[in-house]
Amino acid sequence: MADENEKNETDAAPTGNVTTPDPLANGADTQPQIGVISQYVKDLSVENPNAPDVYQWNAQPQIDVQFNIGSSQISDEVHEVELKIDVTAKSDEGVAFAIELLYCGLFGLRNVPDEQAHPFLFAEAPRLLFPFARAIISDAVRDAGFQALLLEPIDFNALYLQQREQMAAQQSGEQPAGNA
Repeated sequence: MADENEKNETDAAPTGNVTTPDPLANGADTQPQIGVISQYVKDLSVENPNAPDVYQWNAQPQIDVQFNIGSSQISDEVHEVELKIDVTAKSDEGVAFAIELLYCGLFGLRNVPDEQAHPFLFAEAPRLLFPFARAIISDAVRDAGFQALLLEPIDFNALYLQQREQMAAQQSGEQPAGNA
């Protein structure tokens, strides 16, 4: 005995030539896609080598900030971008503090050509990571007993373009503009 709500094969609509839509036909999986997967502190070092004497020093320390950007491919569609920032405060009496931060992000890149992936990984991704790294450094300096340090914004795109220009000049055997 069949349930009244069930349809048997003779009641079904004729199948004929039924086609299912191709998921790639609309370009859904062929369009370039970029996304932030995760951000994290990979390494953080805070040194206050002259404490507690440093808190009695009257001279304003000179702040030296160095940074470096690296990228490594984790899988076909995932890259890790590393933003390394070193901050050292020195005065005539010695080193007030030294902070080394390696702040990273995992970025997913799908269907992005290499000529577009490289600028993203070395200019745009660091731009996205920098505000978080900046806050970590500010907090670390404050937690070491000093006034919070707010790093100036960095134009990673301009630096990327400048570096590419210098590399092109070196490859062609010329001196880059602005260097004597």
